[in-house]
Amino acid sequence: MTITEKIANRSAHVVVIGLGYVGLPLAVRMAGVGLRTLGIDINKPRVDRVNAGISDIGDVPSELLAPLVANGMLSAHTTFEVVAQADAVVICVPTPLSKTRDPDNSYIVKALESVGVYARAGQLFVLESTTYPGFTREVMVPMLEFATGLQAGQAFHVAFSPERIDPGNERYGVKNTTKIVGGMTPACSEAVRALYGAFIDTVRSVSSPDCAEMVKLLENTFRAVNIGLVNEVALMSAKLGLNAFEIIDAAATKPFGFMPFYPGPGLGGHCIPIDPLYLSWKLKSMNYQARFIELADAINTSMPAHVVSRVQDALNDRSLALKGSKVLVLGVAYKRDIEDYRESPAITVLDLLEKKGALVDYYDPHVPSYREDNHVRTSIAGLSGLGSYDAVLITTDHRAFDYDDIVNRAKLVVDTRNATKSVATGRDKIVLL
Repeated sequence: MTITEKIANRSAHVVVIGLGYVGLPLAVRMAGVGLRTLGIDINKPRVDRVNAGISDIGDVPSELLAPLVANGMLSAHTTFEVVAQADAVVICVPTPLSKTRDPDNSYIVKALESVGVYARAGQLFVLESTTYPGFTREVMVPMLEFATGLQAGQAFHVAFSPERIDPGNERYGVKNTTKIVGGMTPACSEAVRALYGAFIDTVRSVSSPDCAEMVKLLENTFRAVNIGLVNEVALMSAKLGLNAFEIIDAAATKPFGFMPFYPGPGLGGHCIPIDPLYLSWKLKSMNYQARFIELADAINTSMPAHVVSRVQDALNDRSLALKGSKVLVLGVAYKRDIEDYRESPAITVLDLLEKKGALVDYYDPHVPSYREDNHVRTSIAGLSGLGSYDAVLITTDHRAFDYDDIVNRAKLVVDTRNATKSVATGRDKIVLL
């Protein structure tokens, strides 16, 4: 029986490697349509929680996860032996940047080394982790061929399918977000289309894994460059004494030729601050400079320092020095209403404030604590003491915050997200980005 037939009659077993923000929603969706799903993660506490039916991913309610675990459709493991049972293996591991801001594909390589021990003919291997164009063909395929002694595209299938998870998005999830797939051969494309078509509404094939890899990088480069543009608009507006948010909202009334993006304290999350640099890194090896990407990166990475300058200037206007002032940072998640603080600019802002001598606390109802460089920082318990701070800095616009109350009780509010847009009273206390 072919893998396509097994998927159709729901006898296929699928292994998902990495049970984080991408892998767990994917695994739950697969298991929910009747595909026996086996998750692998090297984080044993996470595996134990999944097997207990407990989700620590906001987009996956425990009420959805627990029944799938209870009926045996989903289980989690810390070792790779289950790959031998799999008809399809989907890799969803992190791809961060190194300290020199070069791509770090070591998590993929380690996963492939472990997979290769148990890989066999007839299986489908799909990479979802973001990487540079050519990685699937140049690295993944040779590793699997060496491990198995078999030829990709004939004895087994290989494809790339970029993840499109947007944490906290209440409109688009795994099921209704179009899935891009790029197989090594037409047979590979047919197999990967069958897999994702079993649980995703729309699947679109592209001509190759390289094309699919580039699709992912284009999507996030588009966002990074446009955010870089509006961040520079914010920098220029501050010098001109103008409100960048008002300008962008007014421009957005044009019904054609304009799409609004908004400035902020910097880029966060695992995709937008990182993915475009995979592309520029690849092109450097081909003697090509990705100028838009590098300029946008320079602007976006400068925003935390600009935020600190805004706080410093606002305190100075009130005859206070930043050094020794008490500053409360509101929100360390990288975006609204989620618990994900990966690459959050708020954490960079917090660190820069402390280096300037400020006495900094943070409050985030979604992130009670976070770890950075082996140091754990804990949120204050609530906002009862808000009035004791010299400045309140809004870095994440959570809907749980009562902005009217915050402005009413605060001495000074520096708002990097235009969260106080609808606040009517006390606007003399508010300084925008």
